[in-house]
Amino acid sequence: MSRQQHVVRVFLELADTLVEDFDVIDFLHQMTVRCRELLEVSDAAVFLSHSESRLHSPAPCTSGPLLQRVLEAACGQGPAVDAHRTARPVTVRDPADAAARWPQFAPRLRQAGYVRATALPMRLREENLGSLLLLHTGDLPLTAEDLGLAQAFADAAAIGLVHARTISRQHAVNEQLHTALQSRIVIEQAKGILAARCGVTLNQAFEAIRRYARHHRILLRNVARDVIDTGLTPAAAPAGPRTGTTDPRPPTADPGSTAPGTE
Repeated sequence: MSRQQHVVRVFLELADTLVEDFDVIDFLHQMTVRCRELLEVSDAAVFLSHSESRLHSPAPCTSGPLLQRVLEAACGQGPAVDAHRTARPVTVRDPADAAARWPQFAPRLRQAGYVRATALPMRLREENLGSLLLLHTGDLPLTAEDLGLAQAFADAAAIGLVHARTISRQHAVNEQLHTALQSRIVIEQAKGILAARCGVTLNQAFEAIRRYARHHRILLRNVARDVIDTGLTPAAAPAGPRTGTTDPRPPTADPGSTAPGTE
């Protein structure tokens, strides 16, 4: 397989994020593996934004203890953090400069045998999602072509992650709407049962269910389900005169009073 064919295959893999079900961690892990296969790097890791000041790396390319120490430091400082913060590529070229800029990250980088590190931002429009960290054991830096390809990988991954998040949110909304619809059906059934059981109107039955739910701090649908399943019968107030109407019956005379004109 030529390098060009390999690149095409990688982008086809990244396009799989546009389907509804995919494993985000597996996807990120595969991207770091492809970076190691196609770029002149020894290891790679994806960092995602966890808070304003700290990243986390969910899928490193390998799991060696030295690499883990590098990644732990890189979550708090280093090129990955700077690339995420500035939305610009960051490259470590001078070890002395790296030690001065990142006193916790640089020593672990050297201890693990890496000569330099490059980080590319993962960003979609105005949203910074994280960064892609590339670690080198060789002396040669990435070529401009490889740097552009790595940024393209990071951009494609950012699109896939945002798309996956959108699908997840849409599923949550759909689930909420489905739950609301089912709850309404149950409540309507309970209103009819309670109205027939107590000889009241549907509105009075609903008010009884609502008062009971509020008094006992129970969800309306749970009270309705108990009305249907267990025979729960919240007290329903009898119907009274509607507002704005008068009682058509004549007033009843007080037995202890004297009718006018009889004194």
